[in-house]
Amino acid sequence: MSQTSSSVHATSHSRFAGWIVLLGALTALGPLSIDMYLPGLPDIAASLHASDGSTQLTLASYFIGLAIGQMLYGPLSDHFGRKPPLLAGLAIYLLASLGCALASSIDMLIGLRFLQALGGCAGMVIARAIVRDRCEPRHAAQVFSSLVLVMGVAPILAPLFGSWIVSLGGWRPIFVLLALFALLCLLAMHRLLPESRPAREDEPFRIGLTLRNYLALLRDRSFTGYAITGGLAVGGLFAYITGSPIVLMKLYGLSASTYSLVFGSIATCYIVASQFNARFLKSNSLDTLLGRAIHVLAGATVVLLLASLWGKPPVWLLLGCLYAYLGALGFVAANATAGALARNGEQAGLASALMGTLQFSIATLGGVLLGLWHDGSLTPLASTLAVCGVGAWLCYRLGTHRLG
Repeated sequence: MSQTSSSVHATSHSRFAGWIVLLGALTALGPLSIDMYLPGLPDIAASLHASDGSTQLTLASYFIGLAIGQMLYGPLSDHFGRKPPLLAGLAIYLLASLGCALASSIDMLIGLRFLQALGGCAGMVIARAIVRDRCEPRHAAQVFSSLVLVMGVAPILAPLFGSWIVSLGGWRPIFVLLALFALLCLLAMHRLLPESRPAREDEPFRIGLTLRNYLALLRDRSFTGYAITGGLAVGGLFAYITGSPIVLMKLYGLSASTYSLVFGSIATCYIVASQFNARFLKSNSLDTLLGRAIHVLAGATVVLLLASLWGKPPVWLLLGCLYAYLGALGFVAANATAGALARNGEQAGLASALMGTLQFSIATLGGVLLGLWHDGSLTPLASTLAVCGVGAWLCYRLGTHRLG
């Protein structure tokens, strides 16, 4: 009897682990399509006879597709179930990726990158909604932390893998590999991902009602407080990714290889912290951990800003503040996401979509402002991080209705 029980438990645990890995892969699909192809941008410009500005539009069109697509998949998954929109998104992504590999002009590649994002963001939105369907808030925060372990490897390894692929066969094989990755996700869904939200067959899908639900959600402090807190915190991550190459390599003189090691170690800090978050959630509430981490996150940015205004701080102080920020973010991101979705079980897809769009918009705005402000010093990056860190702290302290 005990042997049978042990076997059932092992099978259940195996399926749970597979489910987490698949959701992590689906969530990473969108960001992976950025990180892996970036090393191929010079090769794209050369082979398609395009200017650097036109080539950069392949990235801009992808960002636009991510922003628009998230708003579509959320309500669609609430109405038609999680799997049909997810299958459709993966199919669009797969076909668009193959199209990118065959693109004969930069204009064609720009359009196909938009379609690729439009399909790829389905995993980002619907994976969060599936977690909310299947888990109560504290368990959801643990699962989101586990997702970080799976998807957090992408920004560490994808650029290196992309560089290796480009050196062997140019930029086109990158998109073939992304298409194969999407195909593997499609195949894995049939075995590992049962439907978690039945379709609403008794009522039609209405765009007007969807827009009214979005507006109502924006007025809900229990949602917006956590969503914007997480969005500002993640905005600091985008600012770090955008500004750190110039600051560390040009201002502090780190070599490309040393910068890669530093970047990887900081990303590892974020991943490890997220796993501690999952462990600590077994004996602490979501808000307890989020409240403590948000203090560390904001404090690190204030120290860095003051140091940058005083002069050029030593590199150990800069890296210490970055490690503290990314470590705290490992707690903040998962718990803020779980908090935003906690009271929105009936419309988890819509809430996930709006949260993703808010966070992505804040992060993109921070990256754009950092690029425009760049003056060769540490101050623009430190100031942007401080706005994100202190803003996240204020939003959490003043703008959330705690779960209790």
